[in-house]
Amino acid sequence: MQALDFSHNTLLVLASLLVATMAGFTGFSLTKGLSERSVAHRKILIALAAIALGGGIWSMHFVAMLGLQLPILFYYDAAITLASALIAILVAGSALLILHFWTRTRRTLVLAGMIVGLGVLAMHYLGMSAMELCRALYTPTGIALAVVSSCVLNVAAFSIAYGQRSQRNIIVGTLFFGCAVFAVHFIAISGTDFVAVDVLREVGPLISNEVMAIGVVLSSFILCGAFLLTGVTFLAPSLPQAAEPDLPEPAPEDTTIVPVASKQQIPYELEGRTMFLDTQDVAAIRAEGHYTHVYTATDKLFCVWSITEAEKRLSPGPFIKPHRSYLINPSFVTGFERLKDNGVCHFEIGSLSKVPVSRSRLRVIREALGV
Repeated sequence: MQALDFSHNTLLVLASLLVATMAGFTGFSLTKGLSERSVAHRKILIALAAIALGGGIWSMHFVAMLGLQLPILFYYDAAITLASALIAILVAGSALLILHFWTRTRRTLVLAGMIVGLGVLAMHYLGMSAMELCRALYTPTGIALAVVSSCVLNVAAFSIAYGQRSQRNIIVGTLFFGCAVFAVHFIAISGTDFVAVDVLREVGPLISNEVMAIGVVLSSFILCGAFLLTGVTFLAPSLPQAAEPDLPEPAPEDTTIVPVASKQQIPYELEGRTMFLDTQDVAAIRAEGHYTHVYTATDKLFCVWSITEAEKRLSPGPFIKPHRSYLINPSFVTGFERLKDNGVCHFEIGSLSKVPVSRSRLRVIREALGV
């Protein structure tokens, strides 16, 4: 079979880059500050961000495909096209769940970027297989180059956007992500040939380029709306606020003051019930995925807080952080050991004998222990 000559519409190519960039900004911005929210709220925002990221990846791909100019008429299989969109959303959601419910380390950043990188390619090649009356032919070199570039570029994008959750990092990470998805598509296309075929092997109903254009326009319109709304929220904290006029103080009222307990408590789950511990009875808190384990003198208990949430809720308090995965109560420490470039705190607790101290936290821990 003779390979078909093809070209691209420049305006649609540029539009596909814009779509990918908007998707990255919307997804990364929606998940900013999630550690301060409840678990249920986090899951909702992650789902929305996954739809924005995954839907944007899919929209970018098909905006670019609408700009693909071939000398023959071709269609898309609706079922396969829908499956490619779902794959993009699922891989984006999986990466965001890892980043927001696991302890965020260099390893998890690389894992999330790799998942999205491979997901972008899975969506691309599945979407290409949806073409009818035309078949895409690939070379091993072209596939290998697409895999390497997709993984490297997406790992870089997620490492920047999630390495430090500042506005600057989110914007730079967005640009990396948009360029990554865009570049991967055209790197994969550069290693692809197209040939005409006469046989239809549709799984679902066929979609013409005109119908596909309407679907892509609608998805891009929704993405643009989410992008604008997210952009307003993203920029709001930095906008100057107008001074409020001086108002007369209200007349004093006869109010009843409800006393608030001054002591801090930590929730834990036991036999289907939520119980509470006084912080003074807790020796240490250890990260366990996106939850924690609470250690007392006699028990190891399950807590629904993440280590980040526990640190925020219990500050100021008796706890100090010797390591990214631990909070400890110095009054329970029975020994300290200085190692080469880090240290260890020892406890006389059955379920917890020692806690590592990272190099960056050595000075803080030694000052707290008076050594």
